[in-house]
Amino acid sequence: MAWDLDQYRRDAERFLEEIDREYYLQGAGHKPDLEIEPIYERYESLFAREAVDRVGEARSSADEEHGARLRYLHQFALDGHLGSITRELETRVAELEATLEVEVAGETIPYRMTPVVQANEEDASRRAEIEAARNTVLGERVNPLHLEQLERAHSACVELGWPSYLDAYSDVRALDLRALAKELELFAEATEERYAETVDPELERTVGRPLAELRRSDLARFFRASHLDELFPSDGMVPALRRTLSRLGIDLDAQSNVTLDTESRETKSPRAFCSTPRVPQEVYLVLPPIGGREDYAALFHEAGHAEHYGCTEADLAFEFRHLGDNSVTESFAFLMEGLTASPEWLQTILEAEGGEAAIEHARAARLVMLRRYSAKLAYEVELHAPDAELSAMPDRYSELLGERIGVPWPRETWLSDVDPSFYAACYLRAWALEVDWRESLRDRFGGAWFTDPDAGAWLRGLWGDGQRLDADRLLAEATGGSLDFGRLAMELTPAV
Repeated sequence: MAWDLDQYRRDAERFLEEIDREYYLQGAGHKPDLEIEPIYERYESLFAREAVDRVGEARSSADEEHGARLRYLHQFALDGHLGSITRELETRVAELEATLEVEVAGETIPYRMTPVVQANEEDASRRAEIEAARNTVLGERVNPLHLEQLERAHSACVELGWPSYLDAYSDVRALDLRALAKELELFAEATEERYAETVDPELERTVGRPLAELRRSDLARFFRASHLDELFPSDGMVPALRRTLSRLGIDLDAQSNVTLDTESRETKSPRAFCSTPRVPQEVYLVLPPIGGREDYAALFHEAGHAEHYGCTEADLAFEFRHLGDNSVTESFAFLMEGLTASPEWLQTILEAEGGEAAIEHARAARLVMLRRYSAKLAYEVELHAPDAELSAMPDRYSELLGERIGVPWPRETWLSDVDPSFYAACYLRAWALEVDWRESLRDRFGGAWFTDPDAGAWLRGLWGDGQRLDADRLLAEATGGSLDFGRLAMELTPAV
């Protein structure tokens, strides 16, 4: 039987609908178990090597109009193929992590709960003990499975005809990942001089020590920012989102395609998330109304995804609605998340006094995250390169992350800290793109742009295009600009 590209697209869309709905039902607490194996079995032909080859062949002979669609589809096939050959290992990792425990000074802590316990632990020595215990378990029990996953993925990319995993994703993302890593090295250099003085006040406030004395185990407590809890009350979180969207001319409750799931369920995910079984017809924004700065930021981040997907034009091709350059959707998520650290938003929506504390903490936290992700990208480029010596990578990981963030970094997370398919690049590009959206909105509609329905209309115009264009082309068409990490560096470490 002849291979049918259009049928492949239809099956791919049905697969994503079923798998995303399953993730929603389980993550939202509607069902206890995540039953994805039967879904993968029904659609196993989507991820066979032949599918990757056939989509690649179609892409190589496509004209410019269809080239982007097929490149997005090529990445979908590659992602799925690598997932299919590592899924059994991924399942074993998940099952192991769900049952493992760590012992800390006579107390037993579930393995997956250690980051939460660590973030809420006031005693620095105990935070260090928790992290050390977790890393020991990770290194001895989980990393062997992670390493086998990595080796299988690397081998599969070579078998498919690419020199390496790095070259495979540089191709299907149409992105020079090596050049991007070098560009982020310049960002790190530009922020190095004022890095410590930017983050030290917030580190002192949250963990009681400056960068020069910081331990990796303190970072979770730093990001937790418990001193800001009163500024971000749990009962104000959802009303704040509704007020914000309403000021932009968006009635969240009237969006029949976007479901806001706020009900409390025993097995519901403790973090907000967005699920998109059918774009734009069926989008879920799920949250547990807990409160605190991190939860407000997470809710607004996921609301950015939900509005982007919910406002996507229904007649766009499947690839432009469900696939594409995720730097685009992440940029809109960061745009909405950034409101929770905007002085105008804090004053207008939360009517908050003392909002400066939230603004300064968010700036310091974002700087740490960007330097961390810039190091992650540099590391992943080396890890996935054709000539990578895997035995040397734990030390290289510790070196790169430690130098860039300024704290001694553990070797044990050299595999668990790796994002599949170079997703770190999407986050980094999205952070740069968000600056352009925010500056364009301020120039057009003022600092309180989120109170102007015309700003909402401008955003919906961008959202309607889904991910038809990648980040570079979308920005060029919308504003005439280009991604610039230099401006991001100046924003995070402004000259005195």
